[in-house]
Amino acid sequence: MTLTTDLLVLGSGIAGQTAATAASEAGLDVILAEKTATLGGSTVMSGGWFAFSGTDEQRAEGEDDSTELFLKDMQEVGEFRNDTALLHAYLDRQEAAYRWLIAHGVRFREIEISSGQSAKRSHNSAIVEVMATLHHQFAEAGGTTLREHRAVQLLTAETGAVTGARLLSPAGEVDVSARYGVVLATGGFSRGEALLRIFAPEQLAAIPFGGKGNTGDGLRLAWRLGADMADMSFVSGTYGSHPDTGDVHELLTAYYMGAIIVNRGGERFTDESQSYKSLGRAVLREEDGLGIQIFDADVRAKSHPGIPLKDMDAIEALGHLHHAATLSELATLVGVDGERLERTIERYNAAIAANETDEQGRSSLCNGVGALRPIVRAPFYAYPAKSLMTTTYCGVKVNTDAQVIDVEGAVIDGLYAVGEVAGGFHGAAYMTGTSLGKGAIFGLHVAREAAARAEAQRDEVVA
Repeated sequence: MTLTTDLLVLGSGIAGQTAATAASEAGLDVILAEKTATLGGSTVMSGGWFAFSGTDEQRAEGEDDSTELFLKDMQEVGEFRNDTALLHAYLDRQEAAYRWLIAHGVRFREIEISSGQSAKRSHNSAIVEVMATLHHQFAEAGGTTLREHRAVQLLTAETGAVTGARLLSPAGEVDVSARYGVVLATGGFSRGEALLRIFAPEQLAAIPFGGKGNTGDGLRLAWRLGADMADMSFVSGTYGSHPDTGDVHELLTAYYMGAIIVNRGGERFTDESQSYKSLGRAVLREEDGLGIQIFDADVRAKSHPGIPLKDMDAIEALGHLHHAATLSELATLVGVDGERLERTIERYNAAIAANETDEQGRSSLCNGVGALRPIVRAPFYAYPAKSLMTTTYCGVKVNTDAQVIDVEGAVIDGLYAVGEVAGGFHGAAYMTGTSLGKGAIFGLHVAREAAARAEAQRDEVVA
């Protein structure tokens, strides 16, 4: 079977769905091909956080943020390994994407400070509803969705330009020709054991998570055409998920609210205010790859039901959050050395009382923001957690128009990459909300660029 379309989008997470919906509404004929039987990829398994600055929600809360501060945070959390041009493109286009999402029914129900941020710029959405709405709008605009259609080959012209893709479906092969390009929005390889063994074998000890289709198909397709790559050495899971985490997003960041993290020996081993990607790497070096979050009743009171990363009520209902009247009893419940735990917390509290830097160099709750709180008020709580391989945040090298770049530095004409499959943006670590943020921002940009090319071509024909 052979099909022809204006734009072929591979993958239905936030990046692919935004590109497909926006392009269809701009009048293009769009095919959205999804490898699995269900739509949404890793996006619908996420916490639904988008990172934006200068928003209505920030202004309503009097939050002091700016593009300059946002840029500084992204560079620092990425250890200045990020492609600065991509960061500037994100910041320059964030307003347009933010307004586009709102115009398409997205409501941000809370803003919060989180990993890598020094201001409240994580905007939380009901992400499953968001994705369902965007796909409905895509269909209403005339878009075509092909489920269980996996891309197995990119089709090219004699010039090397990408002209379409070969898809494999339960009914056989389908060749799709795309006039204005192919958009890779296939996600990463958090479930791709073969690629993890190549690029990050130590991460095989993390809990596998992410979309079922996240095995690195898009990366391999572009690699076959000579695509360059970026950030492959920085793959890391996210710290904060219980060892029995299933396919539902369960991630607690009580350490950004005042908790500490200890190992089986009851000792702290890292600065808890770091990016949760950095924490994810650190915890893998501990016994059983386990870090236990320890906190008191004051932190427990900060639970926010229904909000990912902060919903302690739901986690306790699962039986994953333990509590006791004393630290000694708590240590016994979770298999931690009780005497060492008590001494660890004594030293931690003493450093706070003396306004001194503690033994791990921690001086804030999160990324330089927030005063540390002593762990003193019973009952005391423990949340055993490991690193969760949610996403890989690396991939093919792209320019600011999301065009894929080959190993010689040249554009692979007709091939675009948006979302998790694209590398270079995050650098060494990840800031909460920038994954969904960049997916929407660059997905929208690709759609508008494709629509502009189509319009220019129509004008040439008329002339």
